[in-house]
Amino acid sequence: MTHESVLLKEIIDGLSFQDGDIYLDATLGMGGHMEGVWQKMKNQVILSGIDADEMSVILSRERLDLAGAKPKLGVLNFRNIDKAPEMLGIKNPTKILFDLGWNASQFFGSDSDALATAGRGFSFQKDEPLLMTFKQNVEESDTTAYDVVNNWDEENLADVIYGYGEERYSRRIAKAIVASRSEGPIKSSGQLAEIIKNAVPIFYRFGRIHPATKTFQAIRIAVNDELQALEEGLSKGFNILDKEGRMAVISFHSLEDRIVKRFFKLQVTLEKGILINKKPITPDDEEITKNPRSRSAKLRIIQKI
Repeated sequence: MTHESVLLKEIIDGLSFQDGDIYLDATLGMGGHMEGVWQKMKNQVILSGIDADEMSVILSRERLDLAGAKPKLGVLNFRNIDKAPEMLGIKNPTKILFDLGWNASQFFGSDSDALATAGRGFSFQKDEPLLMTFKQNVEESDTTAYDVVNNWDEENLADVIYGYGEERYSRRIAKAIVASRSEGPIKSSGQLAEIIKNAVPIFYRFGRIHPATKTFQAIRIAVNDELQALEEGLSKGFNILDKEGRMAVISFHSLEDRIVKRFFKLQVTLEKGILINKKPITPDDEEITKNPRSRSAKLRIIQKI
């Protein structure tokens, strides 16, 4: 299955590209949005991008080379986006995109995306080591999903699963995890998924999404400190954004969207920005049919004053 870039036309239209723009993709992923910008603007725009995952940068470079583009790319977590201009050798960007879907949802589908097949436990459809970290080289001091699942107490586990995953059966799942690990450590994503599946009511096991989806999301967010990283990334990204430049953010779940909405509202209140769209832009029925993972996407765009 080919990776589909969510809300591509809406992003290109909303960012309103002009000759001479410097585009910075803060979540490069598979390079789809950047390729879309290239197809529209060619050499009129300087293309640059970062991603915390080294493999994403490698695959994106290959994709964009085939398309004829020569972007400036680097491995960098978007929470450190303020370091991107110097690292990539660009001036302050005039257009910035955060596509949080690369971090938020595609690990759980059947797509053959880089991170979903990286053997790091993001996917519950495969039996992989419980890492769930975006870091390529994991050090002993780094927090992993193994640590969270096997060492955090039941109350903390339940709070994280409910708070970050919005999982209504968080207490039952946390209790089942603790009971299971008392008989031996939980070592793999497949093992964890089975524990979660058996902990929830039977009707819940056969819903629209896999019963482990929200719990895996919650653990991944906790391991990678994603919500704090998002707050830092938005703030630093807006700071380096050129005057009258635009920032677009695609979020995929309510926790992220609330952070984006609150940050944008603050910039408007401080008279530092104006909203390009007062309500989030969402995919139309045609896009949802073509790309079901886009159904929860919300696009917000702000222009710096």
